[in-house]
Amino acid sequence: MSQQPAPSTVSAPSNRIWTIPNVISFIRLLGVPLFLYLLLGPQHDVAAVIVLAVGGTTDWVDGFVARRMNSVSRLGELLDPFADRLYILATLIGFTVRGVVPYWLTGALLLRELVLGIALLVLRRHGYGPPPVHYVGKTGTFVLLAAFPVILLARAVPSIDPWAGPLGWGLAWWALGLYWAAGVLYLLQATRLVRASRAAA
Repeated sequence: MSQQPAPSTVSAPSNRIWTIPNVISFIRLLGVPLFLYLLLGPQHDVAAVIVLAVGGTTDWVDGFVARRMNSVSRLGELLDPFADRLYILATLIGFTVRGVVPYWLTGALLLRELVLGIALLVLRRHGYGPPPVHYVGKTGTFVLLAAFPVILLARAVPSIDPWAGPLGWGLAWWALGLYWAAGVLYLLQATRLVRASRAAA
C-alpha cells in the first residue's frame, strides 16, 4: 500500500473496457470455475494444478501489459485485484472441502480479508476510496498463488511429496506473513486517513 492516498500519476486511467489487459483479466476469471470443476467434480488434480498455476503466474501479466502499452483503465484497476481475490477464495474453498489445507489456514486468510473489508467500509464512510495496492500485499498474493499449485501437486503426485510438500507449505507460510504484514500497513494508513478526516471536520 502506498503511503499516499492518491493513486499514482504515471498515467490517467481511461474508461475503456475492451483493452488487451482487460481481456487477459477476463480470461483469468474464466479459469476460476474451470479450476473448481476439475478439483471438486472429477477430481483431476493435475489438470487443476495446471489451471491454477496459469491463473496464478499470469497475475502480473495484465498489469505489466497495461503499463507497457499505456492502456491502464478503471475497469482494469478493479479486475486485477478482483481476479486475485477470486482465485484465492476459490482455492481456499476447494482445498478446504477436499481437505488439502487445514481450517486454520483458511480462517487466517479469510480473517485478514474481513478486517480489510471493514477498514474499507470505514474509509468510504469518510469519503476515501480504496488505497493503491502495496508491493508487500502484491508479493504476498503472488507467493500464495504460487504455493497453492505446489501444495496440490504434492498431494496429487505422492512421489514428489517429500520435496514439493515442504516447498509448498514454506511458500504458504511466507505468503501468510506477507499477507498480514500488508494488512497491518492498510490498517495504519486507514487510521491516519480517518484521524485526518476527523481533524479537518
